[in-house]
Amino acid sequence: MGKMGLPLAAVFADHGANVIGVDINERIVEMINRGENHVREEPGLDELVRRNVEAGRLRATTDGVKAAKEADVMIILVPTLTDERGNIKLDPVYDVAEKISQGLEKGDIVITEATMPPGTTESLIPILEKSGLKLGEFGLAHAPERTMTGTAIRDITGQYPKIVGASDERTLEAVIGIYETINKKGVILMSSIKAAEAVKVFEGVYRDVNIALANELALWCEEHGLDALEVFQAANTQPYCHLHMPGAGVGGHCIPVYPWFVINLAKRTNPRLIKTAREINDSMPHHVVELTVKALNEAGRPLKGSNILVLGLTFRGGVREFMKAAAKPIIQELKEWGANVYAYDPLCTPEDAERFGAEWKEDFKEVDAIVITADHREFKELDLKKLAEEMRTRIIVDGRNILKPEEAQKHGFVYLRVGGS
Repeated sequence: MGKMGLPLAAVFADHGANVIGVDINERIVEMINRGENHVREEPGLDELVRRNVEAGRLRATTDGVKAAKEADVMIILVPTLTDERGNIKLDPVYDVAEKISQGLEKGDIVITEATMPPGTTESLIPILEKSGLKLGEFGLAHAPERTMTGTAIRDITGQYPKIVGASDERTLEAVIGIYETINKKGVILMSSIKAAEAVKVFEGVYRDVNIALANELALWCEEHGLDALEVFQAANTQPYCHLHMPGAGVGGHCIPVYPWFVINLAKRTNPRLIKTAREINDSMPHHVVELTVKALNEAGRPLKGSNILVLGLTFRGGVREFMKAAAKPIIQELKEWGANVYAYDPLCTPEDAERFGAEWKEDFKEVDAIVITADHREFKELDLKKLAEEMRTRIIVDGRNILKPEEAQKHGFVYLRVGGS
């Protein structure tokens, strides 16, 4: 019942289903059963949870086996954790499958929504068959979640079609009916479960490779005195061109992880392009440090002993998630070079900054350089006049291209950004 599971449960309930949410966290279960939403950053979810709990269509439990016995359709949407090279830890998925197997009955359907390496869903068959049933007596399907934190309800109900692959025609028909009920964009049928798994993985790979291309072209523009954003925006007026936004790095649970599913599963194929894209995107935090050094040099200050304020600990604006956030390697490298590093993020706490190795700071006094690593709305609205008055040295390194260069320069800042001329 996390950031993706609770919105999905609430949407199903709102369309008339009787939904049992399962979570290992007793506090979350108690909150849901009181009609309270614990996923605070999801617009509209408060009302959806309250309404459907009050109507008796949504409830939660920690007893997965009991819930499986009561349910006809079981959806697995748990976190799939990975290491730095995308080696996936599927223990939560296998644990849920074990519980489901103890409550599985003939005619039931098990659907995985968690994004996993292609082939993973079918690896659950031996676990589910511990129920005494054989595949065919129960159905198996994959319908990958295609949602983002902050827009989950919109995404679930019709931003994109639902992708579905199933073990047999009967299961496929049932799963189509289930998702067509809640998604006005309908369903795209895949020829197999593995093909459905590949769709979501490939979406992430596409983003990663194209961001890497944007980053590489941005570095080339810096070298040649060109403004990458000016060039990209003009190029993107041609319908076959869609250059992405360059930046300080690629974070989150999805885009930097899914390429490793493809790389790690490759046998005869050598996914050279995908590997290179990962290397480029992982190198961007280092480039932001290089820009910081360059800006300090322009202002006649050494990095060692300078006070650097990193704005943004999360991997993207508006979301309190830290997976592969650019701020972490940037803070580490700045400290290695002897800088005094501070951090601030409107969604975070001093404890979060301490965990990243920085000291919490909510003002700009005595700061020599600001490094922006997350595109929070609050940072887009910075009062540059006030900053110019408070800071010791007027330097901004914009790792997310969210400020206007002319505005920064008007207030006397040395302003450098990824892909800037």
